[in-house]
Amino acid sequence: MRIAVVADGEGGGWIQELDGSAGPVHRVSDLAGAVRSAEGEGGLPPTAGGSGSPGPEAPRWVWSASEDVYPDLVRAGTRVSRCHDVALTEALLLGHEVRHAEPHSLGAAWARLHDRPVPEDPARPLGEGTAAQPALFGADRSTLPPGTDRLAALVEVHEDQRRRLAALPDRARMELLAAVESAGGLAAAEMSHDGLPLRPGVHDEVLTELLGPRPPAGQRPAVLADLAARVSDAVGRDVNPDSPAQVLKAMAWIGHPVSSTRSWELERVDHPVVPLLLRYKELSRLHSANGWAWLETWVRERPGPDGLRLGRFQPDYVVGGVVSGRWATRGGGALQIPRAIRRAVRADPGWVLVRADAGQLEPRVLAAVSGDAALAAAAAEEDLYARLADQVGGDRERAKIGVLSAMYGQTSGDAAPLLATMRRLYPRALEYVDAAARVGEGGGIVRSWLGRTSPAPTDWQARTAGPDGERRRRAHGRFTRNFVVQASAAEWALVMLAALRQGLPELPEGAGIVFFVHDEVVLHVPRECADATVRAVAEAETRTRTTLFGDTPVRFPLSTTVTDSYDER
Repeated sequence: MRIAVVADGEGGGWIQELDGSAGPVHRVSDLAGAVRSAEGEGGLPPTAGGSGSPGPEAPRWVWSASEDVYPDLVRAGTRVSRCHDVALTEALLLGHEVRHAEPHSLGAAWARLHDRPVPEDPARPLGEGTAAQPALFGADRSTLPPGTDRLAALVEVHEDQRRRLAALPDRARMELLAAVESAGGLAAAEMSHDGLPLRPGVHDEVLTELLGPRPPAGQRPAVLADLAARVSDAVGRDVNPDSPAQVLKAMAWIGHPVSSTRSWELERVDHPVVPLLLRYKELSRLHSANGWAWLETWVRERPGPDGLRLGRFQPDYVVGGVVSGRWATRGGGALQIPRAIRRAVRADPGWVLVRADAGQLEPRVLAAVSGDAALAAAAAEEDLYARLADQVGGDRERAKIGVLSAMYGQTSGDAAPLLATMRRLYPRALEYVDAAARVGEGGGIVRSWLGRTSPAPTDWQARTAGPDGERRRRAHGRFTRNFVVQASAAEWALVMLAALRQGLPELPEGAGIVFFVHDEVVLHVPRECADATVRAVAEAETRTRTTLFGDTPVRFPLSTTVTDSYDER
């Protein structure tokens, strides 16, 4: 059953059943309560305006965008199993039509249907709508013209999207992709609300240990100030290490000119200032990205037992924020938590973290999507690289380089002979990525396993003309070569996330999935629920594998651990 939902911005809204012919419109004063009731009963309850249609299966909620509607429901204690996110689905469909740059909001989709000017997608301020910076019942972001019946527009666009999906040659796969992308929107809102458990006191200890005591606003921490002074002493003149222009001048002054201040380029210089600059860069990034200001902005603190300071890191996730389908964030840096800060990520007293990490995911995905029997046999092992090492003199690291060279198109240095070995041993897998590279070099597009589409290069003829044309062609070929693997791996992770959401045992409020990044998921659960959660993770992996690839010999082993701290394995 599908039920369309539009919020009124004041806690109420409108809902309408869509299966078969559209049912009557229900005006509700408590939208969260109505959704919660229908979620539990499998349909809308009877009302004075018409008979309900309860059923055994949870509804699929249809709304303009999960990030606009669902956070309010979650804050009100209502969670749903499934949804159809119009904005995320429109983005997938536009991408499939190689129209990635076009707006994908409900208003944009409706405008295209009615041949009207298409509005730009709404800007979303940093962190708005997250539990860290709540925006209760925020403004309508559908970008529909004033006075438009929003529920009718939602229903119309939803029906059009279902028609477009049904008309695709890869219909089943794209419908699955739209479903799990929408499930990702639900998971993102829930994770942002629940938050990753983080101890503010431990975070402060880490920063003080590495940077010194918290300085007054606008000043460097003591360790950074000392490093800055030592940089100047090593150069023999005043240098602000925060200024790339001054660092470049300083390097030229000491007789070691460099073209940039990137770490890899500085590391090639043999001079006493280089270790100081590298350490300054590392600690300065920690201070700016995950320092005391970050803690105040992104972590909600509350008192725990015996005066213990407990907190929740609540980032603002962007589902499908990268063209490959990987997620991004609008702030908080959730996808790049430094190793030092992981020490502060700890379970609440009496609770544990359940970490599940899919190691070697991309080469396993390549084995599955290419149908290469030999690579699939290697991927049936716990350590794929160790199995491949037998083919390259027993050197596991060389085997890893060979696999990565195949996926990323590296051909220089030691990669070239390894790539030749890979082509001999795994011809179908290599032809799969080689074919994608050839399409990219020709300016074409490629698709992931479920149908996510790579963007076409803009102004291709002009860009590939002249002396740099060959370099640009090869660069785009490397992009499409990796896209078919990375985007398919992102789909594996999405299906896994969706399966895990639906397969978890009954947990208390606030327990469940609290962190997700590429190929890793972290759950926060009471200690007594740990074993059942681990079983749910294993079952979700099996369901993911069979949903995507059927009866494949490829295995996707998860390294699952139960721990009190994120930095423990």
